Amino acid sequence: MEVNLTRVDQDFHFEATGSSGVVLNIDGSPEIGGHNAGARPMEMLLMGLGGCSAIDIIQILKKKRQQIDSFNINVKAERVPGEVPSLFKAIHIHFILGGPLEEQKVQQAIQLSMEKYCSVAMILYKTATIDYTFELVG
Repeated sequence: MEVNLTRVDQDFHFEATGSSGVVLNIDGSPEIGGHNAGARPMEMLLMGLGGCSAIDIIQILKKKRQQIDSFNINVKAERVPGEVPSLFKAIHIHFILGGPLEEQKVQQAIQLSMEKYCSVAMILYKTATIDYTFELVG
């Protein structure tokens, strides 16, 4: 795996390109001189966590012949205040799935992802507690 970053402006804005060729924008906060032209690096970690778990969950539910009509994920995190580096100390993920889904199969898929398969979660568990909830919507 390889990524490349190219500085876009004289401050903190970068374009990051992965091996897939997809370009993502990264920037610092306005408080440090950024321009809100991209996601913050720590936000990208949380996005990676959500994306990693979503891919696992979808794969597992497809194998269980479950139809997913909608899928949303909300990730909230707390960082250690006043420390450098300021690592995540607590992360909560809320999964919202819609469709004719069996609750037990969804719960099982989420648990397998969060406790066994999601590589990003396994990395973040080293510094943070991660908990998760889910709801099924019509």
